[in-house]
This record gives sequence, structure tokens and C-alpha cells, in this order.
Amino acid sequence: MTDAPDRRRAILEGAARVIARRGVRGLRVADLAAEAGVSTALVYYHFKDRRGILRHALAFIGDRADRYTAAAEEGPAVRPADPRELLERTFLLEFQDLPEVRENSTAWGELRAHTVFDPELREELAAAGAAWAAEVAELLGAVRPAAPAGAVAAAAERLTALLEGLSVRWLSGLLPLRHARELMREAVRVEVDRLGPDPDATRRDV
Repeated sequence: MTDAPDRRRAILEGAARVIARRGVRGLRVADLAAEAGVSTALVYYHFKDRRGILRHALAFIGDRADRYTAAAEEGPAVRPADPRELLERTFLLEFQDLPEVRENSTAWGELRAHTVFDPELREELAAAGAAWAAEVAELLGAVRPAAPAGAVAAAAERLTALLEGLSVRWLSGLLPLRHARELMREAVRVEVDRLGPDPDATRRDV
């Protein structure tokens, strides 16, 4: 018999799939239960109501993105040589032609679009976006440790916003995947250069 954590995960995976395909308005508990292979009663047992489903689905999508982008930091075989490479790789891992990545990015976009007219998830979405920007700011700070905190935070906001926009264009077929990755890589270069000179290069020139 499938245990409770597995069934809970199956429901959240089903919620991400339904949201990605049909949008937030298309998320109905009966359809979600069928997608996850559980009863509607079990969905309500784990998540209480539709708001609870959406809130936990948002967290699940964020956690899943953390898992597949964590490959940038795992193991000596794949660990980038320096913080700048780690920063770039973290962004580029969001542009993978894999079902999980496509579903995650699409579901995130649907949740974001939902809050334009319905504020029920706005606070949670804002917190998730702020956490993502803070992670990027930390990576940028490692690349340019002498840069002012405000400039680093602004660069992180611009890069995360660009990533979301490029993801929408790529997923909707308006932009080839390779070109989206090239634009993201160039944006990282521009933002890093704006934060100041490479301290290692400066030391080498002394």
C-alpha cells in the first residue's frame, strides 16, 4: 500500500501537471484526484481546501526547481570552477528541454498570472520570488564581493525577471531554446560586469 507521504507527493505532482495544462482556474479537486490516482476525500484530508492545494503546489514547484538546479553544486565532476560559472549554470539549468522543467516553469507562470486578478496567492508567490532573488543575489555577491548590496540585489531582480520572460517565450515556441540560453548567458555577463571588475583579474595585474 502506498504510504501517506507518497500519496501526498502524488497529489502535488498531479496539481503541478493540472495547473501547467489547464491553469489555476482549471484546477478542480475531482480532476486532481483522478490525475493523482486518489480519492477526493484524500485530497481534502491532506490539503483541506483549494487554497491549501494551491499554496502547497506552489511550494512543491519551488522545491522541485531547487532540486534540478542543485545539480550546479553537486559533486566534483560537475561543480563549476568558480562562482561565476556556478551562477551561469544555475540559470541555464532552468532552460532544459525536459518534461519536469517544462511543467514546472509553465505551472509557475500560471500561478503568477492567476495572482493578477486573484490575490489569494499573492503573498506566497511574492515570498517565493523574493527567496529566489535572494539566492541569486548571494551567488552574485560571491562573484563580485566588493559590489554594493543594493546593486547586487537590483541585478538579481533583473536576472530573475528576465529568466521568467525568456522561459515564457521559449515554452510558447516564440524563442528557440538555444537562443534563450544564449540571451540568459549574455545577461549574466552584462550584470556581473556592471557590478565591477573581476577581483582575481585585478590581483593578477598587480
